[in-house]
Amino acid sequence: MEILVEFLGTTGFANLTFGNVLMIIIGIVFINLAITKHYEPLLLVPIGFGVVVGNIPSIASMALGVYDEGSVLRYIYFGVTSGLFPPLIFLGIGAMTDFSTMLSNPKLILLGAVAQIGIFLTLIGAMYLGFTPEEAAAIAIIGGADGPTAIFLSAKLAPHLLGAIAIAAYSYMALVPVIQPPIMKLLTTKKERLIRMSEPRTVSVRERIIFPIAAFLIASLIAPGAMTLLGMLFFGNLLKESMVTDRLAESARNSLIDIVTILLGFSVGASTQAQTFLTPQSLLIFGLGALSFAVATAGGVLFAKFMNLFLKDKINPLVGAAGVSAVPDSARVVQMVGQEEDPHNFLLMHAMAPNVAGVIGSAVAAGILWSVMVK
Repeated sequence: MEILVEFLGTTGFANLTFGNVLMIIIGIVFINLAITKHYEPLLLVPIGFGVVVGNIPSIASMALGVYDEGSVLRYIYFGVTSGLFPPLIFLGIGAMTDFSTMLSNPKLILLGAVAQIGIFLTLIGAMYLGFTPEEAAAIAIIGGADGPTAIFLSAKLAPHLLGAIAIAAYSYMALVPVIQPPIMKLLTTKKERLIRMSEPRTVSVRERIIFPIAAFLIASLIAPGAMTLLGMLFFGNLLKESMVTDRLAESARNSLIDIVTILLGFSVGASTQAQTFLTPQSLLIFGLGALSFAVATAGGVLFAKFMNLFLKDKINPLVGAAGVSAVPDSARVVQMVGQEEDPHNFLLMHAMAPNVAGVIGSAVAAGILWSVMVK
């Protein structure tokens, strides 16, 4: 009986708390959303299952969780806390990204830049609520809807908030089809949503090869803190556009990014142990992240409307919503909302311009914040 009692005391059932149960339910909800609603399944399935795994309690002497010295999960999570995984994700994104639409219509870059307003307004709001400048900067990046950038910056400035920031960033990326359409429809008229944009010009191979080199030099000299992320992004794009490294580009945009996504998503999910995750700070982070994302979306739409005051060739304001860097989901949402009004209006190629510009913009914003906040 003593052995049986001792065994029962070591089971997860004996140590399970209400918080653990709540987090396990949240993890299952993530998995359900991914499977039934197709909300970013490549992210939500690993994260959701990681949340379930991370909230199975164990006895103190067993090193199992991401916070336990010597555990396997801690070694995997090192790729998150050290900032290793985000640049590898950027390498894969660069290898699969076509910057042609952005190069063919450079004025759309402004929409990707303006959408970062959500980051800087959230920075001010977070500091007002009592977060330190470093914590506020890490939280603010959620507004760019760029999970890898949010993880990278929080690992440098506020590692104790890494789990909450990562989950918030990826949650809002997955919920782009839910959050953005109401804002887009509220801020535009039916006439504006029916605007058809001119076909983009053809971009030469030379332009596509020069761009990643030139863009990296300019952006990294402006914000040296973004050098790692942007270096991997543009390196991946150069592998794609040079047409002499097809094998490397193929590996970067398929095998490599898939492996890193699995490890990153699972370990981030496993970091959400109820004892460390369910805090008032986490709730504030989620609220600020939602506000930041909404402001970024609204900023892009409103600036597109402002640009139309001076342009003969009008921009469909819906395209401005793609300025957040949730690639390519926000561009797909623009296409979806546009086709609700006109099934023959194809906005996807135009929306990809501010979308990829937003990726660059959020990385530059992170580099600037890191440079300013570092001591």
